[in-house]
Amino acid sequence: MAVGIFDSGLGGLTVLDAVAKRLPDVPLVYLGDSAHAPYGVRTPDDIYNLTTAATTRLFDAGCDLVILACNTASAAALRRMQESWVPKDKRVLGVFVPMIEALTERQWGDNSPPREVAAKHVALFATPATVASRAFQRELAFRAIGVDVEAQACGGVVDAIEDGDMILADALVRSHVDALMRKMPSPDAAILGCTHYPLMEAEFQAALGPDVKVFSQANLVADSLADYLTRRPEMVGPGTDAAFLTTGDPKKVSARATQFLRRQITFTAA
Repeated sequence: MAVGIFDSGLGGLTVLDAVAKRLPDVPLVYLGDSAHAPYGVRTPDDIYNLTTAATTRLFDAGCDLVILACNTASAAALRRMQESWVPKDKRVLGVFVPMIEALTERQWGDNSPPREVAAKHVALFATPATVASRAFQRELAFRAIGVDVEAQACGGVVDAIEDGDMILADALVRSHVDALMRKMPSPDAAILGCTHYPLMEAEFQAALGPDVKVFSQANLVADSLADYLTRRPEMVGPGTDAAFLTTGDPKKVSARATQFLRRQITFTAA
């Protein structure tokens, strides 16, 4: 009955933690491709090949449903995977749609025409690859009209978080927020378009100011997954064991993951 959660590194642990609290009876198999992180500076073909390889590993672990808890993979690989690669008895879902549904106040499966929404000026903070894909703007256009999106590629933030250098990560966040606000001085809302960024949510909020509503993904994805499994219980796979897998150094990744989640996390080699 396992569900797979994939990320290029450790950022997806924010999603795993929220899903584990929301669905405590579902075994979760997490795979972090730390050997190839970060994905945000890779080409679309490279991201696609790495993501399909990792997803195959999660299928092999008994996960019929895999969540790409990586915005870069969701932006650069998901549509191509769903159109031509995912087996008929499996499902691979991304993390963009739950966040856009929250931003536009639409329920899952609401396929009515796009309409005006409260947020008119939206700041998007994401990796360079996610920004370049324009996947967020494409998905938003299906649901909303009249929304101005200003995207900021946040180079270096993922690397700093993965290295545990939160002082550098804080400085980079403030620099990127400053750069965006020179282009969009008064955003209504801000999207943290990388699952690493919830670890810096307080820093983003402080730099943006109290009047900007910050949308972070972890709880939104967990709620969306719970709803999906209520409607599609057959997509819970046959696996029965929870696991943390990494393509990197298990000892090093375990130490960093334990620091992130403030509880003991033990990774094994993927």
